Amino acid sequence: MSKDAGGTVIGRSVPRLEDRPLLTGQGRFAANISFPGQLHMRVVRSAVAHGKLTGLDASAALNVPGVHAVWTAADVAHIPPIGFRLTGLTELEPYRQYVLARDRVRYVGEPVAAVFASDPYIAEDAADLVDVRTEDLPSIIDAAEQPGFYDDERRTEPAIIRKGYGDVDAAFAQAQHIVELELSIGRHSGVPIETRGVIATYDEERDVLAMYGAAKVPHWNRDSIAMMLGRKLETVQLFEGHVGGGFGIRGELYPEDLLACAAALKFRKPVKWIEDRREHLIAANHSRQQRHKIRAAVDDHGRILGLDDTFFHDNGAYMRTHAATVPDLAAAMLPGPYIVPAYRAHGHIRLTNKTPCGTYRAPGRYESTFVRERLMDAIAQRIQVDRLEIRRRNLIAKEQMPYDARTATLGTDIIYDSGDYAGLLRRVDRHYGLARAIARAEQRRSTGVLAGVGLAMFVEKSGLGPSDLVRITLHADGTTEVVTGSASVGQGMETAMAQICAGALGIDYATVRVIHGQTDRIERGGGAYASRVTVMTGEATHRAACDLRAKALAAAAPLMQTTPDRLTIAGGVITRVNGGASMPLAELARIVSLTGEGIFEYKHMVYPYGVHIAEVLVDAESGGVTVERYFVGYDIGRAVNPMLIEGQIAGGVAQGIGGALYEDFRYAENGEPLSVSFADYLMPTAHEIPRIELLLTEDAPSPLNSLGLKGAGEGGANAAGAAIASAVDDAIGLPGAITELPITPQRLKALLRGLPPH
Repeated sequence: MSKDAGGTVIGRSVPRLEDRPLLTGQGRFAANISFPGQLHMRVVRSAVAHGKLTGLDASAALNVPGVHAVWTAADVAHIPPIGFRLTGLTELEPYRQYVLARDRVRYVGEPVAAVFASDPYIAEDAADLVDVRTEDLPSIIDAAEQPGFYDDERRTEPAIIRKGYGDVDAAFAQAQHIVELELSIGRHSGVPIETRGVIATYDEERDVLAMYGAAKVPHWNRDSIAMMLGRKLETVQLFEGHVGGGFGIRGELYPEDLLACAAALKFRKPVKWIEDRREHLIAANHSRQQRHKIRAAVDDHGRILGLDDTFFHDNGAYMRTHAATVPDLAAAMLPGPYIVPAYRAHGHIRLTNKTPCGTYRAPGRYESTFVRERLMDAIAQRIQVDRLEIRRRNLIAKEQMPYDARTATLGTDIIYDSGDYAGLLRRVDRHYGLARAIARAEQRRSTGVLAGVGLAMFVEKSGLGPSDLVRITLHADGTTEVVTGSASVGQGMETAMAQICAGALGIDYATVRVIHGQTDRIERGGGAYASRVTVMTGEATHRAACDLRAKALAAAAPLMQTTPDRLTIAGGVITRVNGGASMPLAELARIVSLTGEGIFEYKHMVYPYGVHIAEVLVDAESGGVTVERYFVGYDIGRAVNPMLIEGQIAGGVAQGIGGALYEDFRYAENGEPLSVSFADYLMPTAHEIPRIELLLTEDAPSPLNSLGLKGAGEGGANAAGAAIASAVDDAIGLPGAITELPITPQRLKALLRGLPPH
């Protein structure tokens, strides 16, 4: 494994570089960006969940002073539906979304028209005057019901995801025990602090369309916008500013992005759109909602012989950019860290009259980990062994790595690159004192206090390819510039990439400036999603820094009258290995131009893994659940900056707790959304989140990149729902009671009514 030249910079919790503008009020978010003469866009949205569009009258809106134009579907008929970025299946293509509804509306919040005005308040008032007439159609709300009709030709089940291997039927035929569960996960999403926003401009002189407010995948969005608007690639540029949270929901290509860009081209004026919170809750991607019917074939020792899972994935009204990603990941990764000799999963993608769905932190894994770990607890109960022991008996052994899981997702086979799952479980058990925690909970329950302990194990995936490109330039003022096609959504990537660059080059990380999310600065880039940045961009950065280091030593050698192999770099100074003359890198940069380039191409992923432990207190009277203590054991492979990882894990746990106990997009029977404000859509605050304890290990570095890197962004969320469900079961003394997330007070009180009095 490569050792960084700086000796200690990689692996240190050094301060973040990206925070100064945020702490000093100099952040540049989408709402902060304006241009002279800009128009403001307001979207007119469907007020019904399902209906035929029978008419639209914009005359009253057009008569409002300051209104520039009102667009309907006819004005954007030349724009095709938005395409897929991931896991696109041919059969899903007819279910893509147009930027404005054409003949039918399919969810409350669907864009129907767009108003452009000189002032945002004028645009909002005028939008209220647009008369949208619809003829109501029946709404589909439950994805587990029989499919209905999407249109005159198609049904509301566009595809079934099928994964599996081995002889499942034979496994069940020889099983000593069959354990069956029905489990469901509610609909929730990232809900970042900053809502969506886009500012589009057109420079006639240069013939360049620019879009500000980009996030997550600027290069893919640039390519898609150029294609959809019929423009040459070089005439479209996207620019990322500061981003107030990503989590999967931000940065995808939405109808509003295309509307603003098309309007800037049409009107030759800048066009700005900033989403309000109600719009965000009904129009930006939702996620998660699934219902599983799973059964396990096990022997008398509780070892799994086979798994069989059928689930229904509620994708809302359309297939957006992620296409089948979430159900595909759920089906592919459900076996997790366990040996499963035979496996079958059928994931039914169903369309309903709800907001369309996409990914959200640990997509498909939050759901499947809940299902799998609930099943493991149920097997433990059936066999009458404790919850740790049932997991130990089924874990994939360290000696079996790399382990072919025999499924595939995101275009690549799932092959666990490295891992010591039993070793981590032992370390967590010792570090946390799980037996003592369980005994404490039992003692409290004996006094009438409903306290419980739960645990869950998981395997994550990160480092999705196929490639990343990085260029590093050394400047004469002593600074180093790293340019990457990656993006930042708050995860600390500037600091991490600066550390990797500094470690390989032998300089101070604080002198490194990382440029990201600017499509005019680098021709291609993968962006920030699937916890890929540390692995893909990090390895490309390492390679670029090594390339630059070699060029610097080669250029310095004749000036210092020696050979490159007798030189080294430390502290930004080139010195002879055995002492003597030296030269600052900055001085060399004044003499020669120094740029290094690194490309990392890889078609597989890497797989970090972990254990979650939750301790909860249940209030029998209110049905409320308090998370008193939360612990995560996580093997990162190699940590670039442990402090950043701790922050990522803590944030993920908070979001996982939200999905386990609070957050739920609910709908009335007619498809009317009931969660349209923070009074209806409950999110945990700092008061509800305990201090997150973390045991970070580096026992299984990845052999697939030179630094042994794996990702951390989604490990905090992955198993939170499963661990809390296990803890609530323990607290109320009803194994297997929790079968649905979120665990709302109403649902929990219904369970508690069946308990004997304490």
